[in-house]
Amino acid sequence: MSMQHSIRGLLALLAVLALCASATQALAAPKEELLEGPIVITSATLSADSKNNVAVFEGSVRARSDKMKVDSEKMTVYYGDDGDIDRIDFQTNVKFINDDRVVTSRKATYFARDEKIVFTGEPMAVEGTSIITGSEIVYMLDTERSIVRDSKVFIKQNGNGKK
Repeated sequence: MSMQHSIRGLLALLAVLALCASATQALAAPKEELLEGPIVITSATLSADSKNNVAVFEGSVRARSDKMKVDSEKMTVYYGDDGDIDRIDFQTNVKFINDDRVVTSRKATYFARDEKIVFTGEPMAVEGTSIITGSEIVYMLDTERSIVRDSKVFIKQNGNGKK
C-alpha cells in the first residue's frame, strides 16, 4: 500500500468526520460538499510505520478544506493491510469546525467499523447560540444519531426572546 493511498483515505475520512462533528445533528452539508476543494494536512512531524500500519501526525495538526477544519496536537491513524482506515485517534485540543458549528474535546476517536466518532474529555458542541456538553458525545454516522452522556444543553436567547 502506498503512502499516497493512505493519505487519500485519511483525507476522505477527515471530511466524513467534519460531517459528524455536530453532535446535535445540526450539520446539514452533505459529505460531497465537504470534500470540495483541496484538503491539506499540516503538522510538525509525520511518522509512518508501514509495517504496523500506523501513521502519526504530531505538533499543531491541522486539516483544512474549503468547508471544514480539524485541529489537534496529535492524530494517529490506524489502517489495515488493504489501506482502509480502521481507527483515528485525535488527542489534545481537538477542534472540529464546519460553518458556525464547532465541537471541542480533549480526545476524539473515529471507529470505521462501527461508523461512529466518540468525543471525550469535556466535549462541547456549539452551534449558534446552542451549546451541548457532557462526559461523552457519541455520533453514529450510519444512522445520524447522537448520544450525549451526562448532558447539559444551554440555549441562549437574545433580548427580544428569540433564539
